[in-house]
Amino acid sequence: MLSRKQLLKIGSSSLAGLMLALTINGCVVREDAETSGGTADVVALDIGSADAGEITVYTAIEDDQIEGYLAEFEKAYPDIDVNIVRDSTGIVTAKLLAEKDNPQADLVWGLAASSLVLAEQEGLLEPYAPEGLDNVKPKFRDSKNPPAWVGIDAWISAFCVNTVELEKAGLPMPASWEDLTAPVYKGHLVMPNPASSGTGFLSVSALLQLKGEEEGWEYLDGLHENIAQYTHSGSKPCKLAGAGEFPIGISFGYRAVNQKNDGEPIEPIFPEEGSGWEMEANALIKKDQIKPAAKTFLDWAITPEISEKYAEGFAITAVETNVPVPDGFPADPTAQLAENDFTWAAENRDRILAEWTAKYDGKSEPKE
Repeated sequence: MLSRKQLLKIGSSSLAGLMLALTINGCVVREDAETSGGTADVVALDIGSADAGEITVYTAIEDDQIEGYLAEFEKAYPDIDVNIVRDSTGIVTAKLLAEKDNPQADLVWGLAASSLVLAEQEGLLEPYAPEGLDNVKPKFRDSKNPPAWVGIDAWISAFCVNTVELEKAGLPMPASWEDLTAPVYKGHLVMPNPASSGTGFLSVSALLQLKGEEEGWEYLDGLHENIAQYTHSGSKPCKLAGAGEFPIGISFGYRAVNQKNDGEPIEPIFPEEGSGWEMEANALIKKDQIKPAAKTFLDWAITPEISEKYAEGFAITAVETNVPVPDGFPADPTAQLAENDFTWAAENRDRILAEWTAKYDGKSEPKE
């Protein structure tokens, strides 16, 4: 059981909306959290104890996963208070960038790796090698030593197809990205806005990398013709499909599989050309005063025990586990992944989003 929760409003002049903040008691039994050894423009001082204190964690992990994960942290580390600030990937990324000169977070947990590459380029991250780093697959971590960021799992794009609504509308089952541009699907698709949603960005980035930019933008023009609405959440298209509001939502595998396993008439479809994908990854924020408890959290976040929890919802994890691939995912999920250059995605993110917004933002839902 979690000991206490709070719902807080987090406001700023450039960002609006509700952010979920869960205040969790956790605890640290280790007292030997190591420093990263990395260089920084300012001298970062360890302030406080590794076995107690309070930390602020920014995350884009799904709401329905956070509580279960942090229950494990609480069992092991009851003397650390963890303040969770949660929102979609785009909003968390924008918040980090806006706070560059006055960082509020102590660490980031489960944010898109491409966002953390961008954050590193902006000088926001303090390199840190968490305990157990050797257990992390090389492709799931920054290649520098110590790394600026470390991954925990991969989420992959998928179509959430409501089989009941599909039949009612007399529509064929889509099998590929290309299928979604067929005129028969006009007005029947919902997709995340890539400026707000990491799931939206990974899909757009994957399509531009799969097809090349010229053909990729032509494809997105055709897809746009069939889109009824762009949402500001990566999971919302699947939730809308599950509720019967649209037959097809472009979303991600965890959400599609989870809704199907909960009894909704959702069929997860992983596109034939390959799925866009991203890593959920962690990083230490560069600050004048770095809390040892923040490093303790990052150590915990790649342990085999919590990695098994990640593996219950994700087919691919950074640390190998004995947990079988969840029902509903491809038998070989790694083979489903499209080629993805995280550095290219980070370096071109602003340009891609500017062009996407100019072309397609007129169909986006209002921001809350």
